[in-house]
Amino acid sequence: MTGPGTAPAPPSRGGRWIQHWDPENETFWKETGEKVARRNLFFSVLSEHIGFSIWTLWSVLVLFMGPEYGLTPADKFMLTSMVTLVGAVVRVPYTFAVAIFGGRNWTIISAGLLLVPTVAAFMVMEPGTSFSTFLLVGLLAGIGGGNFASSMTNINAFFPLRKKGWALGLNAGGGNIGVPVIQLAALAIIGAGGGPRVLLGIYIPLILVAAVMAALFMDNLENVKNDTGAAKDAARDAHTWIMSFLYIGTFGSFIGYSFAFGQVLQNQFGRTPLEAAYVTFIGPLLGSLIRPLGGWMADKYGGAKISLWNYVAMGVATAILIGASMEKSLALFTAAFVVLFVLSGLGNGSTFKMIPGIFQNKALAKGLQGEAAAAYGRRLSGASMGLIGAVGALGGVGINLAFRQSFLSYGSGTGAFVAFLAFYAVCFAVTWAVHLRRTTPRVPVTTATSEAEPQLSYARV
Repeated sequence: MTGPGTAPAPPSRGGRWIQHWDPENETFWKETGEKVARRNLFFSVLSEHIGFSIWTLWSVLVLFMGPEYGLTPADKFMLTSMVTLVGAVVRVPYTFAVAIFGGRNWTIISAGLLLVPTVAAFMVMEPGTSFSTFLLVGLLAGIGGGNFASSMTNINAFFPLRKKGWALGLNAGGGNIGVPVIQLAALAIIGAGGGPRVLLGIYIPLILVAAVMAALFMDNLENVKNDTGAAKDAARDAHTWIMSFLYIGTFGSFIGYSFAFGQVLQNQFGRTPLEAAYVTFIGPLLGSLIRPLGGWMADKYGGAKISLWNYVAMGVATAILIGASMEKSLALFTAAFVVLFVLSGLGNGSTFKMIPGIFQNKALAKGLQGEAAAAYGRRLSGASMGLIGAVGALGGVGINLAFRQSFLSYGSGTGAFVAFLAFYAVCFAVTWAVHLRRTTPRVPVTTATSEAEPQLSYARV
């Protein structure tokens, strides 16, 4: 029998399965839990990082696809929109996959699957290839977006509630940084005359390394296995869809702008591919690095409060972008766009921290106590993260389609930015109305009974 403060029991079968996992127990956490959780976090970040790089690969490739490729600006925005769409949709089955296969096992599989779009792009990347072929290969790259959902669901189960903001922020930030890394790699390789195939050739062995490292150093958690019903329960909860909407405003902005920034600089300000590439990586880089800070701030001050004021700041930055776009001020436009990236990263961390807090409070409101409450919170928050991540990524599709229509209709991105400003205002209103307008006290654990009126401490999430 494994005690609550002892090391995890030996694996129940082959494949590095851990039977006992109780991160909320401080003794267990200090003796063995933290070390195991951090190890899994590190290698999860590695796989997710490469997944993000492959997902956003085409945001780089389209910059260097000149007139000889025969693609119009509208074609390129459509291509990146479809890549983003696939990345959003596959996040749902990737979330289920953790419960079906185990976190470690699915990390190995999902990392290996990245070889498919990378090798396919290597084969077709040359002038004369049809747009439909590029579109099909681009769609394959979308599977890289699914790694985020499975990684976040898996890592959420490893850490205690008090550490989730930091851990999830670090996990997601380390993955998000795959966006600027692929952009920097392209700038160094393609800009030096190496060509797209050299870039793709470098990533093929890196994918293999990520899969092997996951096999050697990650673990599966027995209590996450075969809990596919949690996703159905999470889908029935209104808060899952409310948080999905709010995540469109943060992550949807981050991934959508990551795909579109360089194209906007090219089409609106006449930048060359290299001139665009020299600045496009800055926003995603800073937005990725600050995501853990957003999670840490949410741990300390409350995710709802940080998210609320972050939407205000995003609205201000967008208003400045509208002015810079109308005045054709490249310097102001670039600076405001980078600031908007930073704010999207900060909001990514704070909004995701809200998710485990919401379901933990719902557990307390039901009268659950101790490990029962923690298990309920872990179960539903882990399942909801994949759904929330999927819907949030759809915001990236909307951003690219909005830019496409704006350029077709007005010849600039100004119309799209006006739409984004209105959306951030709605996100502010929803955050305040749902999570901050009501501040009823949490049901005390020691006095909660079956007769207690269910209440949520919205402001504390």
